[in-house]
Amino acid sequence: MNHTPQIHEDWIVPDWPVAPHVRALITTRAGGVSSAPYDTFNLGFATQDKPSAVTENRRRLRALLPEEPRWLKQVHGARVVSAESVDGRPEADASVAREPGSVCAILVADCLPVLFSDRAGDIVAAAHAGWRGLAAGVLDNTVAAISEAGIAPEDILAYIGPGIGPAAFEVGEEVRAAYADYDAGAAAAFTPHAPGKWLADLPRLARRALARCGVSEVYGGALCTYSDAARFYSYRRDKTTGRMAALIWRE
Repeated sequence: MNHTPQIHEDWIVPDWPVAPHVRALITTRAGGVSSAPYDTFNLGFATQDKPSAVTENRRRLRALLPEEPRWLKQVHGARVVSAESVDGRPEADASVAREPGSVCAILVADCLPVLFSDRAGDIVAAAHAGWRGLAAGVLDNTVAAISEAGIAPEDILAYIGPGIGPAAFEVGEEVRAAYADYDAGAAAAFTPHAPGKWLADLPRLARRALARCGVSEVYGGALCTYSDAARFYSYRRDKTTGRMAALIWRE
């Protein structure tokens, strides 16, 4: 059965040259029932939104998918799990799926969603990559998990979804210092902004991590959640806000 989503016109279908049977989808604020400040398609239960509204929003999303998404308990870490073995909500920030119908899913509201597929479409993955996860190696570990299936890094494609952009993500010296240990060349992704403050370019840091892993075919990375309040949730901008989802699966 073909599960091509009839998605809301505002949602994002990544533009990248994956195999035809690989499907990916990123939701926005549009298309749901949640009231302000979660209006309208909040998918996060770990908010103060009405559980009934989140349940309805997830029901609408589920109707577009082959199976229930394999949700994770995201902790800004670097653990990667197999979507097929997900039981409950494991503490992890990335999942990998090899079986058709298994839906890798992550929730975001400024952190980068990074989706993966090999060229043949035999394996897919989704990673939640904020600055802590990037510095901890969540993308490195996701690429390693895909490579364990016999996929060469040069045959992996990645798509960076909407996250907080380089003109909006102010961080302190501790964040810049965290990257100095992880990536000696990361200084170029930090622009001085104020005394003791820097603007961090998360998409650039993600691309650097992927390049170090041998993944050179990377798409997306241009959409900023912070600067587009009408379309995207942003924790940094609003504090009290909803969550969007990035999902990928094989038909």
